[in-house]
Amino acid sequence: MRDDTLKPEWGCIDAQTLYAMDKWSDGFYSVNARGHVAVCPTSDQTLQIDVMDVIRAARAEDVSLPMLIRFQDIISSRVHRLNFKFQETIRECGYAGAYRSIYPVKVNQLHEVVAEILDAGQVFNIGLECGSKAELLATLPLVGDKTLLLCNGVKDNVMLNLMLNAQQLGQQVVPIIEKYSEFEQLMVLAGARPLKPRLGVRLKLSTRGSGHWSESGGARSKFGLTVSELVRLVQQLERQGMAEQLELLHFHLGSQISDIQVLRSAVKEIAQIYADLTLRGLRIRYLDVGGGLGVNYGADYNNPDSFINYGLKEYANVIVYSVKEICDERGVPVPDLLSESGRALTAHHSLLVVPVLGVHKPDSSSLTDVLGDVPAVVMRMDMVCREVALIEHAAAVLECYHDAREIREEGEQMARLGYLPVEHFAQLDTLYWSICRVALRKLIAAELSPAPAEQLELEKQLTDLYLGNFSVFHSIIDHWAIGQIFPVMPLHRLLEKPERRGQLVDLTCDSDGKVGQYITSSGAVNYLPLHDFHPDEPYYLGIFLVGAYQEILGDAHNLFGRVDEVHIYARAEEEGGFWIEELLKGVSVKEMLNQVQYFPNDLDRRMSEFVRQQINAGRIRPNDGTRILTIYNRHLEDTTYCNTRMDIR
Repeated sequence: MRDDTLKPEWGCIDAQTLYAMDKWSDGFYSVNARGHVAVCPTSDQTLQIDVMDVIRAARAEDVSLPMLIRFQDIISSRVHRLNFKFQETIRECGYAGAYRSIYPVKVNQLHEVVAEILDAGQVFNIGLECGSKAELLATLPLVGDKTLLLCNGVKDNVMLNLMLNAQQLGQQVVPIIEKYSEFEQLMVLAGARPLKPRLGVRLKLSTRGSGHWSESGGARSKFGLTVSELVRLVQQLERQGMAEQLELLHFHLGSQISDIQVLRSAVKEIAQIYADLTLRGLRIRYLDVGGGLGVNYGADYNNPDSFINYGLKEYANVIVYSVKEICDERGVPVPDLLSESGRALTAHHSLLVVPVLGVHKPDSSSLTDVLGDVPAVVMRMDMVCREVALIEHAAAVLECYHDAREIREEGEQMARLGYLPVEHFAQLDTLYWSICRVALRKLIAAELSPAPAEQLELEKQLTDLYLGNFSVFHSIIDHWAIGQIFPVMPLHRLLEKPERRGQLVDLTCDSDGKVGQYITSSGAVNYLPLHDFHPDEPYYLGIFLVGAYQEILGDAHNLFGRVDEVHIYARAEEEGGFWIEELLKGVSVKEMLNQVQYFPNDLDRRMSEFVRQQINAGRIRPNDGTRILTIYNRHLEDTTYCNTRMDIR
């Protein structure tokens, strides 16, 4: 009799383990009892949103695929976690100063994202940071007379004047001096006004960052003053009786600090400089440790761009305790602390939904019996195929694989010379892949350690290519550019054990348009366990943690543009536990063509003239010409991605 108490062969916990969700989800994502990815965006752990329900609701509103889903409550949760953790640490160590988080808008400038952060951070007096003229003009109307707005980046006279105007209005706008020439410009412009300018300084510390962004810190940093330039700036302020106007010291180690010891070293270094200036008589109010609070994308120590060796609590401890230690030793009051966390606030809230359009399997040809008068090379491959099916010993399996490779090379040479007809070469190829499939299965079952080179080669060869309706270059450009690993997994069918080995490739014509590394329970690997694809059923993959930088940095390779967006809020009283707050259509073909100066009116005129010529030449009928032209113009309004319309089952 069947024992219902036995653990099923595969369940949601197995899926969560396989896709290493405990490493990267930070408690926001899991697998529910339906075998779907679920989202828990708030502190209420009982409120879970089924991602497939969101997709279904969005499709009912005519949202196109691929789509970006923003779970806005996750932003709020991240803001609260960060600020509460610093407040907790400050209480624990008796730190006399305060903490304020600053959101750098360059990470994601979308107005809804910035507004959500400001709303969630209002109780914590959260601030903003901008780094360009456009960002400055966008953020100035968002800050009142209490919200800090820090201004980094290269600044021209226009930007400096805008900042001084804001200070005259009573806004808490602080230009961060990145180069000494900016300080000179600021003082000249301020001299024509009835105010003393507030300013901060970014320093080039001797401590360098870690990982891909290591050059954001250190003497070779693109921005920041050297210590000698800082002293020169202080002396100039003192001569003008404005030493009290320098109110902020800042450093930045990079976007993703992977090693907490690097941060500890930098904090202690700038705290010593702060103490020196305080003992000199300056009243520095803020110490800004910059950005870099890391996000675990699920990788390991070998990939610092996707891995951090600390948690939020340790991050807060290192900053608060290190500054307090130095200030206590030097006998100076502690400053208020600032950090510019962007990636940590926004990465988790966005999920890219990628529908699979089709699958290429290297071993997909069906095996046919080798009958009739066939060449000896095909008969030999058939004998190896029968032999490998009967043996189990790993050494014998490897021998069969070696024989098959040799026979295939012989067959390829015969085909090149015209001695092996295409039909027989197709039989040879089918037999070869059948041998490879059986050999790999038996080598994996043997659990050899270390795995032989042949097994690794077979794993690579027998990886299916899953064609996804998306562009790597637009939606996860950091994967292509710097090898950033993003978590990828199916969004449904997770109560089925995935038996295929897949690699996700995109719509672009570039060979780099693929996801080359994945996070699984085995670490970072070059394939993803996936389910068999059925052409008559939708199969959705999710690419997670894309809320920071990706859509802002995204490239228009092959003229693939912004995807449709769905903004979700959790509400227990709503069906499915959520409601769609906003739908944003992606870029249409027409809009994308406009950006590269293919204007629709001109295209329509040229196409109409060409169709008219074909009608006049008698090549097509007028009705057909009108139909063809109508279809052409209609599809200018389409999404830049493939049209998919399949009901979710």
